[in-house]
Amino acid sequence: MSKPRFLQIHTLHTYTAALLNRDDTGQAKRLVYGGTTRTRISSQSLKRHWRKAEQDPHALAKVVGYVDSFRSRELVTQKVIMPLRGRFADEVVDALEPAFQKLVYGDSGAKGKRSRQTLLLGEPETTWLAARAEEIAMSATDGKAAEKAVAEWAKDKNFKAMTEGASLPGGLTAALFGRMVTSDPAANIDAPVHVAHAFTVHPAESEIDYFTAVDDLKRDDDDNGADIIHETELNSGLYYGYVVIDLPELIKNCGDDRELAARVVHNFLYLIAEVSPGAKLGSTAPYGRAELMLVEAGDRQPRSLSTAFREAVGHSFAKGRDALARQLVAFDETYATGEARLHLSIEGQLPGIDKTPLSELAVWAAKQVKDAPDADD
Repeated sequence: MSKPRFLQIHTLHTYTAALLNRDDTGQAKRLVYGGTTRTRISSQSLKRHWRKAEQDPHALAKVVGYVDSFRSRELVTQKVIMPLRGRFADEVVDALEPAFQKLVYGDSGAKGKRSRQTLLLGEPETTWLAARAEEIAMSATDGKAAEKAVAEWAKDKNFKAMTEGASLPGGLTAALFGRMVTSDPAANIDAPVHVAHAFTVHPAESEIDYFTAVDDLKRDDDDNGADIIHETELNSGLYYGYVVIDLPELIKNCGDDRELAARVVHNFLYLIAEVSPGAKLGSTAPYGRAELMLVEAGDRQPRSLSTAFREAVGHSFAKGRDALARQLVAFDETYATGEARLHLSIEGQLPGIDKTPLSELAVWAAKQVKDAPDADD
């Protein structure tokens, strides 16, 4: 087989009586597919839960070589300016803050927190900015001198200068999921991890849960009704998920460190399989693990298997698994793209594809990184 450029990861997860991902009205997110309304989990929700699973044994933060990053509108305030407070004259620090806000967030940076975009910077970048601010503060005699020094320095210093000499300037989060910096397009990072919205393979199954809260300290002669009456939507379903990893792009974003990229893929597979999205943890316990995970490695453009569920299938795992298998055969017979495959399944097996536990599947996926071509190949 030729060198693998892409990993495709297909999953089936079951969640019962949960509200995994809400829209602006508090209802479960939905989509219409094949003329049928399905329950949906947004890609943003999935990525955030994988990113923030910091206590998981396979958390990204536990990868050897991990570099932290911060997503905020207050990066300059908290990471650059606050360390200067109390060490330098207020006049100097007060002059530095709007100048650095504009440098990082663009023209809207100095207009206040609400005007700024939420930006992702890596720890090497915030450390670099803080060091430059300290250098200017040490040399400035007053506020005007500080403003002038920042203006002179900023003429030829930008995000590109921050990234020099750092293998993961934007941190591991940016290396996986990318970032966009409107104030300096040169600092943009393309995302090698592409995540689709997950959706139920069958029509949406929902009900309105009516619930109450009763005041425990009410006396017998008080009314004994509910202190609070409320309702919320709950959904159950078997969800199809799809993730693509552009291996050469991931390797490049990891500073051409294949070992680091391989460790990331290994842990990331565990997170996809084992970390659940979801709110209302205390009242729904929305935890589940992948009942099926199919990983494909190949050099052709990826393709989702969502077509298997354009016509909603039954509610059983077996029907979802079999629909996936049929769609895979149909693509193979038509396109013969020759991907290498391995999968896990809690029940049954995909025909013609070796079945393995998650531990071996993660090791196999990591090996594909080491065999992948360079981004320039």
